[in-house]
Amino acid sequence: MRVWLSIVSAVALLSCSGEPSRRATEQKEPPVKQPVTAVSTAAPPDTRPVIVAFGDSLTDGYGVPPGQKYTDFLQKALDDAGLKYRVVNAGVSGDTTANALDRLPSVAALKPKLVVLEIGGNDGLRGLPVEQTRRNLEDIVKGLQVAGAKVVLWGMTLPKNYGAKYVHDFEQVFTGTGKKYGVTILPIAEFGRVDMQPDGIHPTGAGYQRVAPVVFKYLRKELGE
Repeated sequence: MRVWLSIVSAVALLSCSGEPSRRATEQKEPPVKQPVTAVSTAAPPDTRPVIVAFGDSLTDGYGVPPGQKYTDFLQKALDDAGLKYRVVNAGVSGDTTANALDRLPSVAALKPKLVVLEIGGNDGLRGLPVEQTRRNLEDIVKGLQVAGAKVVLWGMTLPKNYGAKYVHDFEQVFTGTGKKYGVTILPIAEFGRVDMQPDGIHPTGAGYQRVAPVVFKYLRKELGE
């Protein structure tokens, strides 16, 4: 009887001790996680040739909400015409020709196909010497041409109360620079009457919408498009 109990006990003990091992060997290996490939959401680089609008507050769009600058309307006109160019607004309110000359390297670094240059109004409004404005403007135009850009230059004028001689000499800075360097002049008179902000200097959004087609006409001719 004792021998039988010993055999039974040994079998039971072996059965209990073997169960965990059997379950362990039957357990499946955890699945191997595959590496997750990151998907780039960055936009592709814009390779369209660049048109830079280089100037002061009239280019910067002083006083109008986003999307209402003349450069915004100019970009739309290019897109609607199927012309693959990207407009870059390089306008800084308050800039004189001296300030713009300082910024010339950053504009040239964009390697623009064409530059619409609107600068000099603040020189005249501040009564700066005309010859100083002329030298700065010529240096800007020369620098842009050396950088390989065509230039469309806005002509400028001043209120009559600045005196007939000063206004005449000031206007000649732009026409003279255009002739000297073979630059297309965009006469400011071509804009006609545009809606203005209360300061009487800066157009409203509706005013800029009228300005853009005139600029577009001149740059399209210059680009041969």
